[in-house]
Amino acid sequence: MFAVLKTGGKQYKVQAGDVLRVEKLAADAGETVQFNEILMVGSTVGAPTVAGAGVQAEVIDQIKGEKVIHFVKRRRKHSSKRTKGHRQQLTLLRVTDILEKGADKSGVKAAIGAGSVSGAAVAAAAPAKAPAKKAAPKKAAKAEAPAGADDLKKLSGVGPALEKKLLAAGVTTFAQIAAWGEADIAEFDEKLSFKGRIEREGWVEQAKELAKG
Repeated sequence: MFAVLKTGGKQYKVQAGDVLRVEKLAADAGETVQFNEILMVGSTVGAPTVAGAGVQAEVIDQIKGEKVIHFVKRRRKHSSKRTKGHRQQLTLLRVTDILEKGADKSGVKAAIGAGSVSGAAVAAAAPAKAPAKKAAPKKAAKAEAPAGADDLKKLSGVGPALEKKLLAAGVTTFAQIAAWGEADIAEFDEKLSFKGRIEREGWVEQAKELAKG
């Protein structure tokens, strides 16, 4: 007998004895977990799930998937490139039993994604972060232009909001921007989430002209 289960936003067709990798579950090696979101068991199709059906599996190990490389390169006058690597956290399972009925009374621990546990923990801690919101006006005050600062809004595409970001990052004059190299551009582009605006708008060249007065 086979079943189609859903976990981590994906669907898997399984039968007893199958070994599969799924999105990380909140379970330790050796534990038995039960998937209750069953879309199909044998010839029975759920609407959308099959009531009372379940798939039980033994957790073999918590593993990581193959490394995925994310490479971004911007082809402009002041080009920049960035490489990031990622390995997805997975749970290795062996399917032990497929239940057509009575899964809700089996007493086996439900298979819950590790992300669901951490999400609940974050939600529970939310009230503790409330005081930080009250301190926000003070941070905004620090972002005001200090004495001797240039009017950064003269740069193409820079409004009050972007100017505050630059000031908060310690950028106050055209001379600073004019001296930026490729590494500086990439750093500020990522740190302030400008999404390539620095190169796209040509801030460095503009700043050089504005710095001359």
